[in-house]
Amino acid sequence: MNRVFTRKSEKEKRRFLRKNMTKAEVHHWIQLKNKQIEGKRFLRQFSIKKFVVDFYCPEAKLAIEIDGATHISKEEIEYDKNRQKEIEDLGIRFLRFDNMQIYGDIELVISKIRETLNN
Repeated sequence: MNRVFTRKSEKEKRRFLRKNMTKAEVHHWIQLKNKQIEGKRFLRQFSIKKFVVDFYCPEAKLAIEIDGATHISKEEIEYDKNRQKEIEDLGIRFLRFDNMQIYGDIELVISKIRETLNN
């Protein structure tokens, strides 16, 4: 049986991504860590199937992605769309924010996460 979460084959990738988080991801992680939002535990750089999401709350089955400059090409947008659908097909909710939202209005981002966790 294939594992869906935290596959060993993705371990090095997860480790690399945790050590090399973008500034926006670090900024957002400060808001998520230590159960600061609704008492929920979030994990960073968590693998689901062959993908690694920026943040994941297992209890709420909620994945969060922070999109930077690499997510603007037509190919990347299509890849992200297919990746998100594959993850959502597992019953996981998905929120996507861009760097400007993280830097410009983190309170709105946190509010959207709270709203999603409470629904």
